[in-house]
Amino acid sequence: MTVNEAISKLDDFSLETRLGALEFLAGAESFPEAGPLYNLHCHSFFSYNANGWSPSRIAYECRKAGLFATGLCDFDVLDGVEEFIKAGEILGIRTAAHVETRAFISELSAVDINSPGEHGVAYTMGCGFFRDPLPDSPEAAGTARERANAQSRNLGLVQRINAALPEVAIDIERDLMPITPRRNPTERHIISAFRVRANQVFPDAAARAAYWSKVAKRTPDELLALESNIPAFEELLRSALAKRGGVGYKDPDISAFPPIESLVGWIKAAGAIPTCAWLDGTSDGEADAERLVELMVSKEFAAMNIIPDRNIRGKTEEQTRLKLKKLGELVAACVKRDLPVIIGTEMNKHGLPFVDDITAEVYAPYRKIFTDGAYVLTGHTKLARYANAPYLGARAVAEFASLPERNAFYAAVGRAAPLTVAQAAELRAMGTERAFSWLSDSRA
Repeated sequence: MTVNEAISKLDDFSLETRLGALEFLAGAESFPEAGPLYNLHCHSFFSYNANGWSPSRIAYECRKAGLFATGLCDFDVLDGVEEFIKAGEILGIRTAAHVETRAFISELSAVDINSPGEHGVAYTMGCGFFRDPLPDSPEAAGTARERANAQSRNLGLVQRINAALPEVAIDIERDLMPITPRRNPTERHIISAFRVRANQVFPDAAARAAYWSKVAKRTPDELLALESNIPAFEELLRSALAKRGGVGYKDPDISAFPPIESLVGWIKAAGAIPTCAWLDGTSDGEADAERLVELMVSKEFAAMNIIPDRNIRGKTEEQTRLKLKKLGELVAACVKRDLPVIIGTEMNKHGLPFVDDITAEVYAPYRKIFTDGAYVLTGHTKLARYANAPYLGARAVAEFASLPERNAFYAAVGRAAPLTVAQAAELRAMGTERAFSWLSDSRA
């Protein structure tokens, strides 16, 4: 097997194939020293990755690029958690694994929060999942519930688009499920499936453009010019088919989203960290950072996630200034409450950066805050997985009741060298008490 052949196998739908290729690459390639950059928010093909990357491929690309840490973050599922942590140990890169979903916040039911057009609905994260849920456990039930809720919402979208556009209707089993590794189609998978189906139904480009022009409210010539740019074309179709005003859109059914309290309970029961996902501070629900963070802390949220690239770029200079101001307010509200802040780029859409360049001057006020957040999460992952000491667990609360002390301890464990496969095996053999001592002694 060549290096290029192994890289291509990293995105195979077979876990055994992916890990075999990763082990080959770990022995065959030279990797750079870890630098100052990291990406703690990467969607994989278990929800949607713009390049079709698996958890193993994300870990490989981040290690190859010299990142010191990387974080998996899939929508609604935990399918990649074990693979991702193992991949980090094979390659020698710090990892953390998260889930992103949507929940309903009753106190903000009259306003947009971070899901435009959906009053009271908030994208929310659980950060630092460190193992698959145990069979028949409450965590497993919660995981199944999140998957089922997402499946119901997304398949409902398919049905509405099929009814509105019968000429290009897709068959779920034929057209949609085969492009997902674990039968978890997301909105972006759905849009891609409709684009491909239209290509089959209308093989003539002019006829296809004429068809889509009625749906997308663009001229056929505009669509012909755009169609070769598949990412941009699918974004246009997403607006026309799935977003507000689109043929498949319907006002959110609040009952389809779990109450935020229920979601937080599931995340904490799994030993992960309830984490607020922040958009850019310009919505009514996010405009007052102090109010928002105080509310989320009252709901037992213990960390904040932001996507910096969209927080430092507006369409105009005025918008950029506003977004930077809002970013400063948000970070200040988190620092005031000792909440770790983690960052990343998502990787679920073409055009997003591979990694945030926090060495840039615009990030100077936040550089240490963001980096410490990455270390807290990777330290939590080690301590939770091998020493039964998650960041919000009984041991952490008892030994580090002060959040600054707890953050410092978990960050120090995260800063220590990434675990190897051999070290992970040794830690499992030690038992949790000795493993805690070993990890504590490893602090950087």
